[in-house]
Amino acid sequence: MAAKLRRLGCVEIERRGGGSHRRWANPATKAATVLPDRGPKDLKTGTLRAVIRQLGIDWTAFERA
Repeated sequence: MAAKLRRLGCVEIERRGGGSHRRWANPATKAATVLPDRGPKDLKTGTLRAVIRQLGIDWTAFERA
């Protein structure tokens, strides 16, 4: 997930403490969202689609990345 977001131009916002979530921003759309950090576990499809939508990325573009 992180690699695809980077290929699409998104950047991870630096953490300021602990926590189990990562913040991501899309400079092209000026949108930001929070992504759960589940380690090696897969995200649920609904969560993944919500993150992509909040960042202003087209789902097909995400799949191709």
